[in-house]
Amino acid sequence: MGVDVTRPKPLETHPGDEIVPWAREQLGMASSILDNPGGGLLFATQAIGQVRAGLEERDAAHWGPVIQSLARAEDAAIRREFTNARRLIDEALSGLV
Repeated sequence: MGVDVTRPKPLETHPGDEIVPWAREQLGMASSILDNPGGGLLFATQAIGQVRAGLEERDAAHWGPVIQSLARAEDAAIRREFTNARRLIDEALSGLV
């Protein structure tokens, strides 16, 4: 019983269609804590970035509009434009079909 360290293994964190429910959950959480004091902004922007990266890695061509909305949402959140960030998160959520 050992660990095979001879080569990288495929990473399939959210296989198949499981990425959509995961992304929806993460973005819902991000939207709800975006302007909370005590780290809400940090955790929200991290969640937005993780979803964006996950979709981009999975299929950048298919998820292109969603990825763009998430990049803009992350930027708006960092600039503390919370209303705009939430609007962009909602836009991204509507594209997760």
